[in-house]
Amino acid sequence: MAFPRTTVAGVSLPRLLIGSNWIFGWSHKGHAADVYIKEQHSSADATLPVLNAFLQYGIDAWMAPFSSHPEALDRIKRIQDKIGKKLILIDTPVLNMDDTEAARREAEAVVKTSAEIGSTFCLIHHSCCEQLINKNKRTMDRLPDYTKMIRSVGIIPGLSAHMPEVIQYSDLNGYDVETYIQLFNCMGFLMQVEIESVIRIIHEAKKPVMTIKPMAAGRITPYVGLTFNWNVLRPQDMITVGCITEHEVHEDVEISLAALEKRLPKLEGRSSPSKTSIIK
Repeated sequence: MAFPRTTVAGVSLPRLLIGSNWIFGWSHKGHAADVYIKEQHSSADATLPVLNAFLQYGIDAWMAPFSSHPEALDRIKRIQDKIGKKLILIDTPVLNMDDTEAARREAEAVVKTSAEIGSTFCLIHHSCCEQLINKNKRTMDRLPDYTKMIRSVGIIPGLSAHMPEVIQYSDLNGYDVETYIQLFNCMGFLMQVEIESVIRIIHEAKKPVMTIKPMAAGRITPYVGLTFNWNVLRPQDMITVGCITEHEVHEDVEISLAALEKRLPKLEGRSSPSKTSIIK
């Protein structure tokens, strides 16, 4: 079964992307949750069932700040060797954005690492690109320096946004950017402005948007979070989901397909010590 796909800068991508927070231990909940995730994914072999589950649906694009985290580099190499397939890597590196020669050399080194590990896309992490925002001029000063770095090593440039202005200012100034990452969920979790404004920004974006945190880092059930996002996003936009187990992958895919096909998902009922007829 192939999950629906879209095209970004000539590259075919599944509309459901593989997230990384629930593999590398970035829970957005607390230290205990981070430790739990890391224990569940203590090795490439532990992560393999999750990746294989995604691949059953042709979901072959994985998003993470790979090149900024040495522990991730060995993991992706081992996993790709085991599955015998190159994944489409959407790297979201953390770059030194200081306006100095030394900082630029440091940023170039990270971008080169992104190319060396085989990334297809390099979307500058929100914590970095947002440092370039000038709200008075509605620009992202010096951004072309970094998109040129990315192009020079043969990778497709993009931007990660927590600040919605990232998308607006990039489009306004015609920066060399092919896609965006944008926080979007029905809870408004971590979003800097209201949901109604962010969805308008997504719909007006000149390039496809990869949305993240559809379930607000576990604060929303998969059915609610995914169904909401699929029903308001454009056909070219994507959703990124993180899963701890392969069972979550199958559930998220079924919920997503049901939303896209306008039907009820075929799911097992919730466990309960005393089920009533209502929740069976």
